[in-house]
Formats: sequence, structure tokens, C-alpha cells
Amino acid sequence: MKKEIFNNYANAIAKQFHLTLAEMFTTTRKRDVIDARQMLWWMCKERPIRISYIQSFMQEHGYKVAHSTIIHGYKQAQKLIDTDPDYQKLIKEIQEND
Repeated sequence: MKKEIFNNYANAIAKQFHLTLAEMFTTTRKRDVIDARQMLWWMCKERPIRISYIQSFMQEHGYKVAHSTIIHGYKQAQKLIDTDPDYQKLIKEIQEND
């Protein structure tokens, strides 16, 4: 069940950021890819999905991520959501379509 939610969020976020899933789960440091991953982590934590599950689901897509990285990304995403109306709109759209 949690994996299905994760995958739904991953697909929706990749679509909104105009990325493929493969691009989203690469180790690149491009800002748009990082923002997309951080939004994914934020949405999963808000659901709530445990960080260990998020790590496991990310690893299934070939992206190994540390617990602390997810926490940092969650906090960064929260800052964007709090200050940028575009991100607020993005989150609202994805949650409505969930």
C-alpha cells in the first residue's frame, strides 16, 4: 500500500517537473531534479510514510539515500512550500489527484 502511494507521488511529481522517473532517481545535482526528489520526500513524510520505507522505495529505483539526506530534503521542501506559492499550488494539485 505505501509503495503504491510512493509510486503515485513519484509519477505525479516527475510529470509536474517535466522529468522521467529515471531522471528523478539519478544522482545528479541539477536543481530541478533535487527539488523534485525533495518534494517527493516531503509528500511521503506528510502522508506519513516512514523514512526507512522511503529509503527502501528509493533504492528499488536505484537511488541509495541516507536517512539524514531525506530529513534535510524534507526541511528544504518545507521552506519552499512555505515561501513559494508555485510549490503550494503544485502540492495541492498532486494531493487533489491522489
